[in-house]
Amino acid sequence: MSIDAVLMIAYGGPTRPEEIRPFLQNVTRGRAIPPERLENVAHHYELIGGRSPLNELTFRQAERLRAHVGTLPVYVGMRTWEPFIADTLASMAAVGVREALGVVMGPFACEASRARYAEAVEAGRAALGGRAPRVRYPGTWHAHPLFVEAMAARVREVVAAGETTVLVFTNHSIPETMAAASPYVAEFGAAAAAVCARLGVSSWHLAYQSRSGRPQDPWLEPDVSDRLRELAADGVRDVTVVPIGFVCDHVEVLYDLDVEAQRTAATLGVRLRRAPTVGEHPRFIELLAELAREARG
Repeated sequence: MSIDAVLMIAYGGPTRPEEIRPFLQNVTRGRAIPPERLENVAHHYELIGGRSPLNELTFRQAERLRAHVGTLPVYVGMRTWEPFIADTLASMAAVGVREALGVVMGPFACEASRARYAEAVEAGRAALGGRAPRVRYPGTWHAHPLFVEAMAARVREVVAAGETTVLVFTNHSIPETMAAASPYVAEFGAAAAAVCARLGVSSWHLAYQSRSGRPQDPWLEPDVSDRLRELAADGVRDVTVVPIGFVCDHVEVLYDLDVEAQRTAATLGVRLRRAPTVGEHPRFIELLAELAREARG
């Protein structure tokens, strides 16, 4: 059956200062997170303007996508904040949507980046009963030529031709046990290699960031700050970090890279630049449109 809508699915985030703590309480519900840890994260949001731009940027991506798909409606649903996936599905059902393409807005697959979103979709559908739109998902696009081209273009925005810099690609860290059960690490490496091939770069580094969870649990490493320390010890003085695991700016980019990693680089005497996230780059929007056209048949 051909789709009659697109559902863009993202994590969500607070859109104004008074939403920060309710958002964090929602995200951590059922987990024994020390209050001081939540306050520390809340301060990160305050340092980047008292909000996350993720919701706004995802809606802007959706608006750009609408221009490419004609009459096909494009919806946005968030897993952890408004508009919640369940509410968006209810709105879709109310206007008769029967079959949607669900695009999770992250390039690499694991339990946290795919299964938990699908579970939220299924919970929303279950609440609607027989009125619920069916949701199917596209194939992998982490190394799709349009995604690769868009990300390479973002690197070129901060690194001029002929400049000498070391590229460090970053992705959200996850528990090692979760990584072992998914293609997450392999997809990350393949995407970085594809971007470097497009750029004509023969060497690069991978790093992880934004680790959370219990300190005793092993998560993917090296952390981006540790990678910067390794490179500085080898005499590197110019690094460009490429947040390929994130398709929009949000706290993991604006604080974890632009504040925390930048602070580390400064103490090491390293010049640190950051490539923009893929965002609304025309090639990325073309990729989303291509996924929709394929599903529409």
